[in-house]
Amino acid sequence: MSSSSANWWVQDLTEQCVQFQMDLSCLVDGELDEVAGGRAIAHLEGCPACREFFDDARQQVRAHRDMADPDGLMQRYSDLLGVDVAEEVESIELVCRLSQVFYQLGKAYVLTAIDPNFRTRVFEEAVPVESTQTRGRGFVDGVLESGRGGDGVDWMHARHMFNGQLAKIEGALEKGRRLLQEALAADPSHEEARVYLAYADVHEGRFVRAAAEFRRIFNSAVHEINRGHAAVQLALLHSREEEFKKAIACCRWVIQSGLADIEERFFVVRFNIGTYYARLRDPKRSIAAFRDLLDRHPGRAGEVAGFFARSAKLQAVIDSQPGFPEALLESCPELFVSPEVAPSQEGGDASEEKAS
Repeated sequence: MSSSSANWWVQDLTEQCVQFQMDLSCLVDGELDEVAGGRAIAHLEGCPACREFFDDARQQVRAHRDMADPDGLMQRYSDLLGVDVAEEVESIELVCRLSQVFYQLGKAYVLTAIDPNFRTRVFEEAVPVESTQTRGRGFVDGVLESGRGGDGVDWMHARHMFNGQLAKIEGALEKGRRLLQEALAADPSHEEARVYLAYADVHEGRFVRAAAEFRRIFNSAVHEINRGHAAVQLALLHSREEEFKKAIACCRWVIQSGLADIEERFFVVRFNIGTYYARLRDPKRSIAAFRDLLDRHPGRAGEVAGFFARSAKLQAVIDSQPGFPEALLESCPELFVSPEVAPSQEGGDASEEKAS
């Protein structure tokens, strides 16, 4: 680098200002002797450029000190806002915990009602209902007794939900729905709660409402995994209406986003694509999708064979197309081996009933 480009910062300054700005840096750091410091202060009072430089330097020093003293920084913010920021942060954390307790219980009830033999559906096991409900009751009681709950959440209502109201709600599915609604009331940004509410709508036959909610989740979700779940569910709903090209487009998004490889449990979208192409009477693309699935997820071959064995409708569609069964057997013999004995699958259109 040339000397002229290296000294770009002094181009618009007088020699006197350059020297004083060097002195001012030392002054900010407390490293300037008394005589030089006095000269620097005198110059500072009459030179706007050096005064701006000094203010910037002082702000940088303050920022570094704040990083070293987060408690002091929090106190300054509290003074500025007129609130105790630490208490505000704690209150937000408590509300998030309450929302998560409601969500976990709601999810468990929904899955119990819809699929007693459920497997992981949002990549985490559902919690045991009774022990989680007991812990939730203890958590809410503790917040109320400490007075730390803050504004925005009716903690007494939450206590009543755990202490009796929930028991009065008939049916596991309705319990799940109410709990998920409570999770969203506490934290409207809780995306997983919205996924499961829409999933409950599907089970109850409210397909239009479910589709609208899954579209909202897909368009607005912050977490890609939740967008992926919404896309899979939309594909299933399109398939139900025999809109197979739209269903394929939804599954393609999951693949193109990388989710099908990052989160292996999305492997089922490749099975569904094979199914949708079969329903479109496109054996070549259907076989290619099944082969791609088996090549990318060889450890899932037994599970995939189980999907295929339980998909009577898919097999009937394949058998109705001359040459398709023979070509599929030749290209994907793994589909025809004795399948693993496994619980209900996670969204394969093999059953066209389950959701991922």
